[in-house]
Amino acid sequence: MSARTLVTGIGVAAPSGLGVEDFWAATRVGKNAIGPVTRFDASSYPSRLAGEIHGFDAKEHLPGRLVPQTDRVTQLALTAADHAFADAGVAPGDIDPYGMGVVTAAGSGGVEFGGNELRKLWGQGAKHVSAYQSFAWFHAANSGQISIRHGLSGPSGVVVSDHAGGLDALAHARRQIHAGGRLTATGGFDAPVCPWGWAAQLAGGLMSTGAEPEHAYLPFDEDAAGYVPGEGGALLVLEDEDSARARGARTVYGELAGYGATFDPRPGSGREPGLRRAIDTALTDAGCHPAEVDVVFADAAGTKRLDREEAEAITSVFGPRGVPVTAPKTTTGRLGAGAAPVDVVSAVLSMREGLIPPTTNVELSPAYDLDLVAVRPRTASVRTAVVLARGRGGFNSAVIVRAVD
Repeated sequence: MSARTLVTGIGVAAPSGLGVEDFWAATRVGKNAIGPVTRFDASSYPSRLAGEIHGFDAKEHLPGRLVPQTDRVTQLALTAADHAFADAGVAPGDIDPYGMGVVTAAGSGGVEFGGNELRKLWGQGAKHVSAYQSFAWFHAANSGQISIRHGLSGPSGVVVSDHAGGLDALAHARRQIHAGGRLTATGGFDAPVCPWGWAAQLAGGLMSTGAEPEHAYLPFDEDAAGYVPGEGGALLVLEDEDSARARGARTVYGELAGYGATFDPRPGSGREPGLRRAIDTALTDAGCHPAEVDVVFADAAGTKRLDREEAEAITSVFGPRGVPVTAPKTTTGRLGAGAAPVDVVSAVLSMREGLIPPTTNVELSPAYDLDLVAVRPRTASVRTAVVLARGRGGFNSAVIVRAVD
């Protein structure tokens, strides 16, 4: 088996586009996809903006029997998985099913399905609750449904570490391939734009209450005051390099070259947050010097404390204004466990085009000594990218993505 793990297929379901080309066409120019919530009546809530995937009808993408069995998040994940396997040129039977697995991340699970069925339980009684409630709400539903649909009988699992989960899932998939697997489908998805999901996020106290879509989510800005939620995510097909060569893989987007993860120390301990150590660990794992990194895709929490911690971690590793930094998620909102896999997709597409997508709408605060790619895209040779993600509870993750000739 090779030491290299390659990205050979991509599927995206994001507010900025369904499918790689539509997604990148919007992302590369910073086209805004945040707007007023339409999936439920949010008029009585303090936060009323979201990044929604408009025009998605699960019946147009999935067998009719699956639709009533699954939450919206699973429908998005299954659709992205179909795109990813088609992109990779892999169909059931092409590879030994026991050599293929799936690892996904989820932050909230099938929260809309669960909320609807609980409403039936309280309002109509137990006999009106769908039998599919037993698994549709579960965080592992995406992995299970993808494995069934695509005949993946190898090791599978789910990671739950909030916004950091998407990178943790990719790293777990990479470990499976290093242990002898040939292919692993991996990524993360969330779809919390529903009353139950909304209430849970509001309870965290970090959501933006801004009313203007272009000025509600402003990481690293003097006016940063919280994040805007979004729905969706991305699924990537990871393969061992030798296996990809043997089957004649037609596309290689890049290499998943390094990973690091840490936990923040106990609040009040006086110790620094763990993000810098996560970056250092990922660089060491990839055998990469900081000077080799061409861009950092930031977590971009959108609150002053978390933005400051991230900016300090980046500057401590790369130096003041030492590397271009971008956060394309300002156009989609934060997609929970799906955010970082979408950033990984943006990173490999940046390598393909030689262009760093912008952090739209943000005016960099003088408090941060960052080289932020703001307002418009920047032409650049991108060979190595760092993707960062942080989750509630102290999770920190970093991934190194490298171009492959």
